[in-house]
Amino acid sequence: MTPPMRALAPVLTAALLAGCATTTSPTGRTQYVGAIPPAQLDQMGEQAFAEAKSRNTVSTDAARNAYVRCVVDAITRELPAGWQARWDTALFVNDEPNAFALPGGKVGVHTGIFKVARNQDQLAAVIAHEIGHVVSRHHDERITRQLGTQTVLGVASMIAGAAYGEGAARTTSQLGGLTAQAAFLLPKSREQESEADVVGQQLMARAGFDPRQAVNLWQNMIEASPGRPPEWLSTHPDPQSRLRELGARAEGLLPVWQQARGAGRAPRCG
Repeated sequence: MTPPMRALAPVLTAALLAGCATTTSPTGRTQYVGAIPPAQLDQMGEQAFAEAKSRNTVSTDAARNAYVRCVVDAITRELPAGWQARWDTALFVNDEPNAFALPGGKVGVHTGIFKVARNQDQLAAVIAHEIGHVVSRHHDERITRQLGTQTVLGVASMIAGAAYGEGAARTTSQLGGLTAQAAFLLPKSREQESEADVVGQQLMARAGFDPRQAVNLWQNMIEASPGRPPEWLSTHPDPQSRLRELGARAEGLLPVWQQARGAGRAPRCG
């Protein structure tokens, strides 16, 4: 760290945390959130969802839409109070195996997901994972972090420019952005992915979907995506570590799943 950066470290830390609230995630992790109000975050999710529907082809396949709707409804019934309002869904005609969920109660699924999610339990693993991001406030956390990082880099560039000239300011901004992405933003994204695995697997088990099928889903995903970037530049955990963790957690969730089935939560979505 350069002398100006060392001197500025307390100021940068304060800038990063200014305006944030501290909360606890569903797995007990400390989070910094609150850079924007919850209502605005929901509005952003709604706008992004509307834009996705306007820019992409939405499937009119009634059977597949009902299938997705059934899985989403079963999972969202198990959400904590305040999250259970009806979630909107859209099935996009897109061969990429993907799905997403957004603040404001929105779920998007690509038709390509059916190549890897080969039964209702595997589809539930995908959807529950994505909804897990929302209820764990990961979008809020990421926006708060990114806004804080932008503030830090802006101030650092200004100080470097004042001390060493315009060239130093540009270099600080460029290198700082790369450092933040590799050492701060992406590792936290992996942390969020692992947390969404935990929350999603719990949700699917409580909804009556077999939590062991999350392992099968990710095995299918690995087979469908043989090439991947190095773990330190990936937003997802190492695949083999992920499989081991999902498998171990599934065994502990079997009583939850069996209890759900015994209570009549036995989805028949397709």
